[in-house]
Amino acid sequence: MRKATLVLIVGMLILTASCIPLNKITYLQESKSTATDSLMTARRLQPPYRLQVNDVLNITLANSPDPNLTLAFAPNAGEATSGAGTIGYGIDIRGDIRLPEIGKVKAIGLTTEELQEKIKDILLEKYFKQEEELFLTVKLAGISYTMVGEVTGTGQQSVQKEQINIIEAIAAGGGVPVTGDLTAVKIIRNYPDGVKVHKLDLTDLDVVYSPYYYIQPNDMIVVDPLPQKVIGTGTTGLSTFGTIVTVLSALVTSILLFTRL
Repeated sequence: MRKATLVLIVGMLILTASCIPLNKITYLQESKSTATDSLMTARRLQPPYRLQVNDVLNITLANSPDPNLTLAFAPNAGEATSGAGTIGYGIDIRGDIRLPEIGKVKAIGLTTEELQEKIKDILLEKYFKQEEELFLTVKLAGISYTMVGEVTGTGQQSVQKEQINIIEAIAAGGGVPVTGDLTAVKIIRNYPDGVKVHKLDLTDLDVVYSPYYYIQPNDMIVVDPLPQKVIGTGTTGLSTFGTIVTVLSALVTSILLFTRL
């Protein structure tokens, strides 16, 4: 009987250790040093995004003296469709975009502002007087990214926004189940000099100050499972209790049978 009691005690200890703590699955928790009524401002000023292959752009020209040119750069113009479902001008594998009346323009590595000035200079040189004011805008047609790991919706996701933070991106992709580890979410990002991995603790409110809080096109978001998912003890105390009761019942039965032999 003592052995059965010992097994029961060990099982209860396992139950306590195997439940998923609330602080592991709660987003943006305030630290003890942060007042509950404090005003926190996310650092929205991010390093400028440099255009990559397969990015799709919206390029519009308003109030042009040439109606045909204005029509060519209408909001729905373009010959490529982005992952966000928006028609625009795509950057090909050589880093170029092909524009009406202009032809190919090298876009890779530029910011949208730099490309905007580049196209404006070409238009002024070919079609307009230098002193004319052109209302040309160049924007990303949307942001496409990939979610893998312990997430509800895996694969490529997309949003029709110019800026989105990682929590919004995860929510748009279906969210993270309680078995996902929010304390070490990885962002795999492409840079001109290679691929880099950045880790974010989404349970910490200070994550809004991270330079990687806002994602970029073509980012990959990776969420690892918590140890409780790996060892299969259940996602809640009740489910874990049911699993352990089943195991303990089998163990106690085996011990009783063994002691009676």
